[in-house]
Amino acid sequence: MAEIAIPGVSDKYKTNDYIEALMKKERIPLTREQESLDRYKEQQDAWRGMNQKMSALRDSTKTLYSFENPFNNKLANSSDERAITAEAGREAAVESIKVDVIKEATSDRFLSGEIEKSSQVPKGKYTFQVGEKTISFNWKGGKVTDFINSLNKRGANTIKASLVGVSNGKSSLLIESLKTGDDNNLIFKDDALTYGLENKIIEKDKKDVTQFGMSLSEFESPATEEKNTYTEQAGLPPLTKTFVSFDEENEKLIVPPRSGFTIYIPEEYLSVPSEIFEFTYTTEEVEDLTEELNIKRTTRPELPEAGIATFESITVQNEQSETNLPPVPLEPLEPVQNHADFYVRNKDGSEKKLPTEAVSGDSETGEKTVRISLKEYPDMESLVLRNRNTGTQITLSPLSTYDEKKNLGYAPVNPISVSGDAIIKYEGITITRPENKIDDVIPHVTLNVHQPTEKTATIDITTDKEAAKDALIEFVGRYNQVLAEMTILSENKPEIISELDYLSDSEKEDAEKKLGMFQNDFSLTNGKSTLRSIVTANYRWSDSANLTMLNQIGISSRASGSTGSYVASQMRGYLEIDEKKLDSALDENMDEIKNLFGYDSDGDLIIDSGIGYAIDKQLTSWVQSGGIIATKNRGIDTKVKASETNIRRLENQISAKEAQLRSKYGQMEGTLNSLNAQSNTVSNFANGGKQ
Repeated sequence: MAEIAIPGVSDKYKTNDYIEALMKKERIPLTREQESLDRYKEQQDAWRGMNQKMSALRDSTKTLYSFENPFNNKLANSSDERAITAEAGREAAVESIKVDVIKEATSDRFLSGEIEKSSQVPKGKYTFQVGEKTISFNWKGGKVTDFINSLNKRGANTIKASLVGVSNGKSSLLIESLKTGDDNNLIFKDDALTYGLENKIIEKDKKDVTQFGMSLSEFESPATEEKNTYTEQAGLPPLTKTFVSFDEENEKLIVPPRSGFTIYIPEEYLSVPSEIFEFTYTTEEVEDLTEELNIKRTTRPELPEAGIATFESITVQNEQSETNLPPVPLEPLEPVQNHADFYVRNKDGSEKKLPTEAVSGDSETGEKTVRISLKEYPDMESLVLRNRNTGTQITLSPLSTYDEKKNLGYAPVNPISVSGDAIIKYEGITITRPENKIDDVIPHVTLNVHQPTEKTATIDITTDKEAAKDALIEFVGRYNQVLAEMTILSENKPEIISELDYLSDSEKEDAEKKLGMFQNDFSLTNGKSTLRSIVTANYRWSDSANLTMLNQIGISSRASGSTGSYVASQMRGYLEIDEKKLDSALDENMDEIKNLFGYDSDGDLIIDSGIGYAIDKQLTSWVQSGGIIATKNRGIDTKVKASETNIRRLENQISAKEAQLRSKYGQMEGTLNSLNAQSNTVSNFANGGKQ
């Protein structure tokens, strides 16, 4: 059987090889255009890489002179971080702060008695109050775990409940306030009160009132008063305890006119911040002391000196006159009224007069009640009465003291903690706050109270040297990256890459591809020169400035100290850091370093000079929209689009050419096949005739 040859499919005559050889020559312009397109895209990638590095340097530079520059960062280090820590704002003063933590702010946290995990909470209206916030909801009844979920869902940021395992199969319900402070008591109301009582979370209050000041021996003479507090009339008897008496039958202290006392508060009552001190008193008009005193206040007139007479050398001394003039009374004393004052005397000797708000009166009996809260006078040591009146007698009851928190009607059975204010001492002043985060005592410093201090804690506010140092190191690193990239793109010297020993193998390969890519681009050369000029320039930000150049803080192209020898990397302008010199500069001249990177030269409160400002301005001209890099990429975009158009045109031409060749060679193969077939027919016919 004769071989079948299909034109364009079989390759009996090797026409495909002929076509491919012809097309290879036709594809040369296309290959060149594709290589140009690849080169344009590599240039675009190179400019994008340059843009990224310049943008990173610009961002790093901005942080060195912007409002958030690291030179203003402050650190707060506490000598007792277990008890108190602090956070310092950027405007905080560099100083050492002495703080004593008396107690931390606490919240009410109450445990129930033992309950089953599967116990039920009865149906009802459950109301809880924390300070001024009330959580109230209707409960349909159900498991205690479901009740906890329902309460927690409604009580976010105010109240929280949970089960605490106390023994096998037994738990306790913990209900706690999420707000600290004396005024944020956890109060049970409605069916919550009933449930709390039944499950031994709370119990009816057993108010514990204690009295003291029931014996004259507990009182002392009034403490010495601060100068210029009150001006007495000359001639009045001093205030004293001498005539103070105690009426044991009526349990009353009698304080006559021109008398007073000091009574010290027992120490055990000064340890509970919620302690209250109360007493009552009445006033009674008695015979005024000034009447008798004025009768006795007489004196004789004061006569002038007798004098002398002198004539030449003779002097005559006069005799003193003798007189029996009657006595002349002194200026009469005025009665003193409405000057019986109570004072709280602190441990440091200072006093505070009780305001009128601390005194309430009964209009029918004339009895007045004085109420003193320890949380308002946390440094209280004693109570002082000064009855300066000359015709008023004061009668006092013994002093009563009780815990204000136990005056709510109910008290916790198993308190883990009870609500209370944080109490600290700063500069000898006692300060109370409802929260452990205190930000209104020291300007720009927030104190975080954790627990009482055993001794005075010292909080040192210092500059954040490490943050500033890290920012400067980052700046130098990114500056060198930009300078290296500009050098690689603008110079065709292999040693440029070998000098950059921090590059990885893949980064070195990428750098080799870009080496000298823009060798004739003067913008890169000029850009390098400008950056090098900026970092070596002198910036005299003040007439008294000591640091005006970058090399003064240990950052320069010769910071490593090599002199007298050629170092290629130094000649290219890469920056180096003398770490020891930099540390010293940061320790001693943080503010001057800040001004070196950016300062206001014309007083308009806008930074307009400095290394950071100058580099930022220079780089902005490169990376901004419409800047140098954007302009260059737009030019390359035009070339890319033209190249892509040429490639499409050449591809179409090549496709048409290849189709034309295949058509012609196909026709040729068909003709050859036809001739071969005819030849075979003739041969077969000739062979048949011979037979």
